[in-house]
Amino acid sequence: MAFSRNIPILVLRLVALAAAISATAVMVTSSDSATVFNMKFEAKYSNTPTFKYFVLMNAIAAGYTLILLFFPSKSSYGHFILVLDLLILVLLDSSISACVAIGQVGKKGNSHAGWLPICDQVPKFCDRVTGAMIAGFAALLAYFLILLYSIHNVMNLFNLTNT
Repeated sequence: MAFSRNIPILVLRLVALAAAISATAVMVTSSDSATVFNMKFEAKYSNTPTFKYFVLMNAIAAGYTLILLFFPSKSSYGHFILVLDLLILVLLDSSISACVAIGQVGKKGNSHAGWLPICDQVPKFCDRVTGAMIAGFAALLAYFLILLYSIHNVMNLFNLTNT
């Protein structure tokens, strides 16, 4: 019975690991260049601190998940892992929220601030950033489900639910 309770967590952690690694890899490899008014400019993730933060948080989440895959399932650190899962969830959420804000400005611009959209000039870059954010959302969703499942297991451990 205890082994069957750990299978969903293992599957969700593997999904979260794959999504976080994918988000990191796609964002790091995103670059494109364009020539505007005889000036060439290159768009890459390292030009924006928000995208660097996104890469860092997904790399941390992937590393944390990889380490936890080798942890015994019946560990005395269960509550500590629950808190760390919550921390990773919050960090992933903040990085994706920041990326969505920058992505919106890159796609639509901001007429009030005088910022022009760039996705018309560098569509390959914008498409790859969008793909990285989709993978980041998948990692975030997986961590959210891990957290819900872990909280449910802790509540069952203390007989706080009727199931």
